Amino acid sequence: MHTDDELYHLFLSGDTTSYDELMIRHGDSLTVYLNGYLHDWQDSEDLMIEAFARIMVKRPRMNEGKFKAYLFKTARNLASRFHSVKRRMDTFSLDSMDQEVQNIVLQGAPGAMADDHGAQRIVDDERREMLMMCLDRIDPELREALWLVYMEELTYNEAALVMGVKPKRVDHLLTRGKEHMRRELAKEGIRNAYE
Repeated sequence: MHTDDELYHLFLSGDTTSYDELMIRHGDSLTVYLNGYLHDWQDSEDLMIEAFARIMVKRPRMNEGKFKAYLFKTARNLASRFHSVKRRMDTFSLDSMDQEVQNIVLQGAPGAMADDHGAQRIVDDERREMLMMCLDRIDPELREALWLVYMEELTYNEAALVMGVKPKRVDHLLTRGKEHMRRELAKEGIRNAYE
């Protein structure tokens, strides 16, 4: 399986199918991320396509391993401009992302059960609902940093590029975000969230 960098270099060399592979690989997660800002699935999907199209047309030079961060930063900038034209931009929110978070958190989690037992499904649903509820209670900037690093699996440097902050700030946001999440989860009776 090719890395993002390899696929992007193949695209730059004229292989358009490699770009299709990048869209398949990152399109859904980028749409979910954009919906955190736009709160509209159709607009999110449109801007996801526009972000890919901009990279396809401009063909920017990127440092090794930075394709996903560059893509998310491009999409975030498009979302910001979209809001300034259409309406004031809200902060990153998890509203209406319930099903997508379930798919990412539970189905993509290492060690997640392959078979769908009724009792396990109920436990998983409860955990997901509790996670969403606790995430919704913390500061949007902390929530976005947690989302980018733990859900999108970006590095600190990549998340910093997307958020427009320094990597040290991302580290600080993640530390604070985990502390806040630990407190919120403790309110729900979960004391060993990170063990």
